[in-house]
Amino acid sequence: MRIYAYFHAGSKNHGCEAIVRTTQELLKDKIRLLSFVPDEDKIYGIDKLVSLGKLEGRAYTIFDKIICILSERVANTEKLSYYARARHEAASFSQESIALAIGGDNYCYGDAYNFHLSGLNYYLHKRKVKTVLWGCSIEPEQITDSMKRDFSRYDLIVARESISYKVLKSYNPNTILACDPAFNLETKYLPLPDKFIPDKTVGINLSPLIQKSENEKGITLLNYRMMIRHIIETTDYNIALIPHVVCEGNDDRQPLTLLFREFEKSGRICMIDDCDCMQLKGYIARCSLFVGARTHATIAAYASAVPTLVIGYSTKAKGIARDLFGSEEHYVLPVQHLKQQDDMEKAFDWLNLNKKQITEHLQKIMPEYSSTIKKVVEKVQDLERGKE
Repeated sequence: MRIYAYFHAGSKNHGCEAIVRTTQELLKDKIRLLSFVPDEDKIYGIDKLVSLGKLEGRAYTIFDKIICILSERVANTEKLSYYARARHEAASFSQESIALAIGGDNYCYGDAYNFHLSGLNYYLHKRKVKTVLWGCSIEPEQITDSMKRDFSRYDLIVARESISYKVLKSYNPNTILACDPAFNLETKYLPLPDKFIPDKTVGINLSPLIQKSENEKGITLLNYRMMIRHIIETTDYNIALIPHVVCEGNDDRQPLTLLFREFEKSGRICMIDDCDCMQLKGYIARCSLFVGARTHATIAAYASAVPTLVIGYSTKAKGIARDLFGSEEHYVLPVQHLKQQDDMEKAFDWLNLNKKQITEHLQKIMPEYSSTIKKVVEKVQDLERGKE
């Protein structure tokens, strides 16, 4: 039975790349990846790993276009537009196959994503395709009645943290809890740049996305600046700025470059060039501590037993930290909670003070935690054999 993976946003988001790589490795069967931007995936060699295609369908009919225009202008909704698109895209999937909706938290990004995913889920079932919501997180307060119906339609839901799991299980009994597949990502080590001293360097990641969630304009970048200044003035750590998403309009290098220019003259800061997710994990694994905003950058740190402070904006950060440590307190600092310019500085000091215990804890629990994904492989095999 053919296995598809769809709703992949492209490998310039190295978290998405990590999910593709580890999913392929876990399931062994050569996956057919239907990407929104396959040319982008080729840059990082994804086409050598999976059968790569584009998620697209044939051109809309005149009837489709009329319905879409009427629904947008009269009913003030884009739902029918996305359903029409999904109906054509679903024809790209072989009948009686398995389709994994990957991407992690796609249901958290508003109506457009929800309508598109819901439409695909609906029309794929029309083609007798078994659908799996793969390695997901959701925002409980954002769930609508139509989303509940959509969740109930999946043949299997794999939640990557317990907050989402408890909610999704109430809508679909075929919901299981397992770690994000990227916890099992291979690590590759490139030569370190100047000023990156192994085990004497703090890795730092910042994304434009979290800046959009701040309650006070500019408070996030100000906190990063104050924290870096504090590290330089009060510790002997060097600093490595590590971008993990380099998509146009959502590029970590944009805010990180501002930080690099401000502190370059200190002689203790470097900027990591773009590379694939395994190589990025290799840099993160050699950090003493890590402060990150991108979920899969922090997953790379956790998996490498690097003490990590997550500058979060959503449920997924809290849920993963809670599953690893029993509580998100001290491990996740929501960007919405930043009020004083030294909030991150104080959180960093706690992390640094407790780094030995945190490292030992992660080293102890990670083998068992990362192996929870094995139950997912068994469930997918059950779907292949026709078991519910």
